[in-house]
Amino acid sequence: MKLLVVNPNTSSSMTRKIEDAARAAAHPETKIIAANSQNGPASIQGYLDVSTCIPGLLDVVNAHQDADAIVVACFDDTGVDAVRCVTSAPVIGVGEAAYHAASMISPKFSVITTLSRSLAGLEANLLRYGLDRRCVRVRASDVPVLKLEENDPATIDKIRSEIRAAIDEDRAEAIVLGCAGMTDLMSLLSQEFNLPVVDGVACAVTFAEALVKAKLTTSKLCSYA
Repeated sequence: MKLLVVNPNTSSSMTRKIEDAARAAAHPETKIIAANSQNGPASIQGYLDVSTCIPGLLDVVNAHQDADAIVVACFDDTGVDAVRCVTSAPVIGVGEAAYHAASMISPKFSVITTLSRSLAGLEANLLRYGLDRRCVRVRASDVPVLKLEENDPATIDKIRSEIRAAIDEDRAEAIVLGCAGMTDLMSLLSQEFNLPVVDGVACAVTFAEALVKAKLTTSKLCSYA
């Protein structure tokens, strides 16, 4: 099985982190191809970045048309619908994958994301997926996406602070990490807080493998034709 994991921004360091997480989650026989856009924003933080990164994302997808499935590694699920229009392979966004996974293992969850300007888009996605009733709150740590690449302890402490608030104030029973750049924090934070901390990259990879094994493809009846 050949699985394309696309980072829609141009950050190669984030792509390497995403690739490591994807390989760790994938079946040993799954071939992971990780790539990032060559043009567009260096990080995706809000509506403008979401719009301007889509051409670069489609370029990557079109260059790997032999992929059996595609994971779009941006928590906003940037361009997922557009990618589904250019391929019959299953296409999974890491945000949608994480939300569904969290809803399967907890009655209610909170999302910890990066900047406040990302909140509206993520909340709209939850409504669209029908999972807004399971998500008690989307919280912003006010950590810029690229700051996550610096491994600064103060940055991780901000994320910890929001997780504590989600547990104490939201009564969340699982935490969704709301950025693909947080993928390397899942195990650490799960152990530290003794509750499920969900990483969308790992979830999207395993869901994509399952769809391929079930021989399911993207519907071309109407919307994605």
